[in-house]
Amino acid sequence: MKPKLNDRDVHQKYYEQICEKLKNDPFARFLGVELIEVGEGTATAEVVVKPNLLNVHGSTHGGVIFSLADVVFAVASNSYGKTSVALSMNIGFLAASWEGTRLRATAVEENRTSRTAWYRIRVESEKETVAILDALVYRKSDYFIPVEEA
Repeated sequence: MKPKLNDRDVHQKYYEQICEKLKNDPFARFLGVELIEVGEGTATAEVVVKPNLLNVHGSTHGGVIFSLADVVFAVASNSYGKTSVALSMNIGFLAASWEGTRLRATAVEENRTSRTAWYRIRVESEKETVAILDALVYRKSDYFIPVEEA
């Protein structure tokens, strides 16, 4: 029986390929999301709120805030090269943000098993926390990049 691949080893050995794949998210690019940092089970990204990202009240659309959080959740949970898909996300909106605001989202892995992982995500402006999310992911057994078996 072959030994299982270690998540940390895969992340470190295939870091460039993993990041290249994760940086090419078409929807994130459409929104103007910039991936800042990718770590083992962590990710940080930013977006500057443009006029097309506002709601009818002139504040940042909740879908934009959620989408920014979803991007870092996807990157953090896929940072080991293993295909991971969202099972659930729960968001609490805490403050409004406005045109010109730079929003930064950070996802941190709180718990990981072979099949699931749980993340805490914070979306912050320069002034305050805008939203907090808890997210659960299902970790499939396949890799989305070519990986040599151990």
